[in-house]
Amino acid sequence: MPAMAYCVDAAAARFSPGYAVAIPVAGNPLPAPVPLSGVPPATNNVEVSHWSPSLSAAIYKIDGWGAPYFSVNAAGNVSVRPFGATTLAHQEIDLLKIVRKVSDPKSSGGLGLQMPLIVRLPDVLKSRLESLQSAFDLAVQSQGYKAHYQGVYPVKCNQDRFVVEDIVRFGSPFRFGLEAGSKPELLLAMSCLCKGSPEAFLICNGFKDAEYISLALFARKLSLNTVIVLEQEEELDLVINLSKKFCVRPVIGVRAKLRTKHSGHFGSTSGEKGKFGLTTTQILRVVRKLKEVDMLDSLQLLHFHIGSQIPSTSLLTDGVSEAAQIYCELVRLGAHMQVIDIGGGLGIDYDGSKSSESDISVGYSLEDYAAAVVQAVRLVCDRRCIKHPIICSESGRAIVSHHSVLIFEAVSASAYESPSITSFGLENFIEGLPDEARADYRNLSDAAIKGEYETCLLYADQLKQRCVNQFKEGSLGMEQLAAVDGVCDVVSKAIGAADPVRTYHVNLSVFTSIPDFWGIGQLFPIVPIHRLDQRPSVRGILSDLTCDSDGKIDKFIGGEWSLPLHELEGDGRYYLGMFLGGAYEEAIGGLHNLFGGPSVVRVSQSDGPHSFVVTRAVPGPSCGDVLRIMQHEPELMFEALKHRAEECIDGSSIAANAALASSLDRSFHNMPYLVVGASSSCSLTAINNGGFYYCSEDEYNAVAADSAAAEDEQWSYCVA
Repeated sequence: MPAMAYCVDAAAARFSPGYAVAIPVAGNPLPAPVPLSGVPPATNNVEVSHWSPSLSAAIYKIDGWGAPYFSVNAAGNVSVRPFGATTLAHQEIDLLKIVRKVSDPKSSGGLGLQMPLIVRLPDVLKSRLESLQSAFDLAVQSQGYKAHYQGVYPVKCNQDRFVVEDIVRFGSPFRFGLEAGSKPELLLAMSCLCKGSPEAFLICNGFKDAEYISLALFARKLSLNTVIVLEQEEELDLVINLSKKFCVRPVIGVRAKLRTKHSGHFGSTSGEKGKFGLTTTQILRVVRKLKEVDMLDSLQLLHFHIGSQIPSTSLLTDGVSEAAQIYCELVRLGAHMQVIDIGGGLGIDYDGSKSSESDISVGYSLEDYAAAVVQAVRLVCDRRCIKHPIICSESGRAIVSHHSVLIFEAVSASAYESPSITSFGLENFIEGLPDEARADYRNLSDAAIKGEYETCLLYADQLKQRCVNQFKEGSLGMEQLAAVDGVCDVVSKAIGAADPVRTYHVNLSVFTSIPDFWGIGQLFPIVPIHRLDQRPSVRGILSDLTCDSDGKIDKFIGGEWSLPLHELEGDGRYYLGMFLGGAYEEAIGGLHNLFGGPSVVRVSQSDGPHSFVVTRAVPGPSCGDVLRIMQHEPELMFEALKHRAEECIDGSSIAANAALASSLDRSFHNMPYLVVGASSSCSLTAINNGGFYYCSEDEYNAVAADSAAAEDEQWSYCVA
């Protein structure tokens, strides 16, 4: 075959999106590019349109899912509005400033913690709790409801000690309680409620054995307002026998299986075939047995759960109305009913769409939800002339989701780049092709000249596959295989068919920190927390550190398969935040590849120059910590490695051996995640302080005042 006057490098330089591409065969000159209709030709002096933080807020839908707690400030950073809609401008907290304070080395005034990072915001938690209570108070007052709302927090959503203690403390003025679903959850709930309101409910859900029920009865002896909710009919005998043994009069609830069913992903626990609860037949048997043992007055609560993320108030009204009818029937049968517990289901608008047709959104507000519940109970009870019950809910997701932000770094970005090919290399490539592949190449060239772009892609794919098959057979070299990649890539780019999505490698484990994305496809808003005053110039997916192909995030809110991102800038850090993940993610996360949890800081609003104070900082689990969980003994491992080093490295100085031992020791004490940028030169300073920083809530205001008085003290935090 005669040599071809063709150079892929030159062609790639001339071809650009918006122009037809021609790949000439032997002897054909390279034609001039022909503009495609409707697409302006490329130019080297394109004006970059003005970009603003408000435009970034729009493309990331921050005003939808983030309101009223998150916004973009004038500097292009995500800011926290800790008190929601009532937050004043000077009270807003810049997330980037928190990250810098936490991750900067102690020598620079930081805390020296390693990324990734969870930022807890107790002010937001308090606001959510108060907003929920206010919504029900408004509904009760406006509808003339004759009882009150008294919620509980299901600790399964986030069992962190400080989260639970905050909820008990913040909720004490309105008798807010806790719900437990296992023995360890019951123990922590009992302990925390000792400091709560004496009227606060302690709802005992979940499957129960004798030890669980004994603990619940013991809680009753401690004057905790404990209710044992029957999930299985068999639990009743244990409650009766143990209450007699311990001389405790129990308060009993029953969980009903409703006919109303939530059709979405989270509705699998609802309906007649749901995992939990009693059928109407079983409830009737419970009533008869309690009556036989003269304990029917102990039955005081009806519980049900339609499912998490109830999408609409119409479905909510159906379920609550059905449950209210069961409640009234129990009153008719002689039970001393006092409380209707509507369970969870109050949803979160993860994508800002306010849609009732989505698993990740809801079509109502807190006020709409509360009004629908109160109205449904009131109407049924009024028709049946039944006294209005106390309304209880277990709205964990709605309470804790907003208060926690996961922040992580993008450490590198990659995109597929095909190798360039010279005219000499192309000639050798063509001469080495079999007849069928040469035919594909000619057809590809003809289609390109005619502007038949779909046909171009078809012949390019055929050419590539034939060459791959030849390579597998051993009749084609690696250089020739790379050459066909170059030719096909030029074709794809020239006709605008190349995939522009890049992969950003992030310092994170999806399995540890965002397990619901991997497990059930749950989407969370993910946004760069800074540079939002700049136009995002690329689209990307996120790939984590684990050695697992599932360790990636390639689906985003709004039905997007990629995320608008900025180019990484040299040594500059690029931080991303995952929002609305305060419920479930930390408890469900595992240890895949032995990546432990993130570092955690607790940040409150203050009157200092930067509007915040770090009241607690905890480094994430070290390599030694996660090894210990898997039954390894880091201390023995260290000694074994140190001894092996002394044996294998003969003639080393004492100083060299000491340095090696010190390096090994650091490896056991540092987190499993990558150490990026300036942090690589600093150690985890929290290790030198017993593992954490802490100050009490009463102390941090004083520290904030000190920081405001001294201009050189730019950050407020406490160290125990």
